[in-house]
Amino acid sequence: MSFTVTEIPSGMSLAFLIWVISFHCAKAWNPVVVKDVIPLGPQMTPDVTRLSRDGGYSVLLDGHIVWLYDDTECLDSGGEQLSFVSNTAAYAKDVNRNVSMLQDFGVEAAGKDQKSGKSQYAILADTTVGTGGWIAFSSDELDFNERRKGKERVAICEMMWFSERLGTDALRLGPGTSPTPYSTSQAFLFAPLVYVNSKPQDPSKEYQARGMTLISISTSSKGPVANRQGDLIIPGTEVAYGGFSSLLGYTSTANAQDLSKRDVYLLGITDGGLQLARARVEKLTDFSAYRFWDPGQLEFAKKPPRLDEKDYKKIYLPGSFSYGSVFYSPYFHTFLMVYFNKFVDSTFRIRFLDLNNPVGDDPTWPKKGKRGSGVAPEDVEALIKYAWSSEQELYKSPPDKGGFNYAGMAHPEYFNRQYFAPTLYPKGTSASRRRNAWFGSNEVAEKVGGGDGKHLLLSWTSQLKGGFDSGIYQVQLAKVEFDAIPKSSDGDFPSAAASSSMPTLSLASSAFHSPVPPSAMHTVAVSPSGTALTSTGSAGRGARPPRSPESQLLFERWIGWAGLLLLPVLCILSAA
Repeated sequence: MSFTVTEIPSGMSLAFLIWVISFHCAKAWNPVVVKDVIPLGPQMTPDVTRLSRDGGYSVLLDGHIVWLYDDTECLDSGGEQLSFVSNTAAYAKDVNRNVSMLQDFGVEAAGKDQKSGKSQYAILADTTVGTGGWIAFSSDELDFNERRKGKERVAICEMMWFSERLGTDALRLGPGTSPTPYSTSQAFLFAPLVYVNSKPQDPSKEYQARGMTLISISTSSKGPVANRQGDLIIPGTEVAYGGFSSLLGYTSTANAQDLSKRDVYLLGITDGGLQLARARVEKLTDFSAYRFWDPGQLEFAKKPPRLDEKDYKKIYLPGSFSYGSVFYSPYFHTFLMVYFNKFVDSTFRIRFLDLNNPVGDDPTWPKKGKRGSGVAPEDVEALIKYAWSSEQELYKSPPDKGGFNYAGMAHPEYFNRQYFAPTLYPKGTSASRRRNAWFGSNEVAEKVGGGDGKHLLLSWTSQLKGGFDSGIYQVQLAKVEFDAIPKSSDGDFPSAAASSSMPTLSLASSAFHSPVPPSAMHTVAVSPSGTALTSTGSAGRGARPPRSPESQLLFERWIGWAGLLLLPVLCILSAA
């Protein structure tokens, strides 16, 4: 027997209908479910006597996993400083035996310990914070630092710790991110340039944003190599594009196999959330060639948004962000965003690009990806054609004695043979050889790993001793295992293999073009037995845009709980 809502024969049937609707709302589909998280302890550098460093960003190049760090201080056994520089780099050492082990470079003898008589070693012991680090100063910067003799100086960082002491300048600088490969042997990184005044009249002006510089990165037998690509690329008065993440992919008009004809999407942090810019890879050093996402018009514009923009309708992805990683996941066949926010609660959050939630009415980008067949890593345009999911809690990292953790990052080159997009390999490379090595087999053996990207390495900086100028810091690691992707009524995200001619690299941003204000953001916990809520929908230009993930989540939960609360009342009424 069939009936419409007006033909329900009893209150019990109506109650059952409400219960079904409530159950459906409470079980909206989400592919990201965490099965387990295992802490792996701190990174170790056996070549150095005692080390304090923060940051922790990585990239795979020429078979080496390169790790980058910000402030790096070497200490003797009694805690006295042996060396201090603003940026260093290392290789992962014997990564399939111990993912925590590092091989540092520029390690030099620094005398003998007065108590034990043993030799001491430090990184760049003959270099000061004003004369250099792994990333070299320009001649003008070096001359300025030498003339000012520590009273004022320029610093180059891979990250800038957000704090009230730094204020909005920390946001202008960008907290730091992992480099972006543009081949299997080279990568680029936007790094903050910082002006430091050791004794400012206004304490809030001790650190000031000068802007962003561009670094190219390669490898050698003597360690990672950094080369400056110009001086100031992005002025400090603009959003620090690339400071949160940069991703490389096809242009919006062609699937070009020529790597020089690619687009780079750059995400930068503001008080209101993430802003997005786009530039051709060959124009990265020319800020005038950048174009900036306008969420209201759903298109790129020549005029950049204001750095202090608070109107969430003019922000690419509203919310709270500090450090993060955006990358293509071969396990989920979509893009993931893993990050810390600015609430200093030591918690990793995660979002996925929801291919079931297109933004706009472009027939090339319907539900389920490009032409309905998923997305490949270089399908950059998809990231402005679909909405990001609601924020979910991924893992709460345990703080140390010094206080909250920061610099939370994901490292998708571990436990993943598809870190590089196939089109990043040299021309002529056979399809079977377009796979990188498996890294981290001591933690996850490839044969039992469940596939590329089912496990994910996380890192963060813990404070062994708190203090802005006297703290001691350590980079910690953990391993996430995702659970099997639950089935949905619409089906799972399609495999990228059916989408573009050759799957490749990742990009990281898709705007939610009708977002809710940051004050309405809602965190949803992920557990081994539960999933978070998302929303689906689409809107054409000029039409009513879809409800944002956060407001949709609140709406669905309200409906769901309202239905459950009404259920016993309706049952009583029907019985009466």
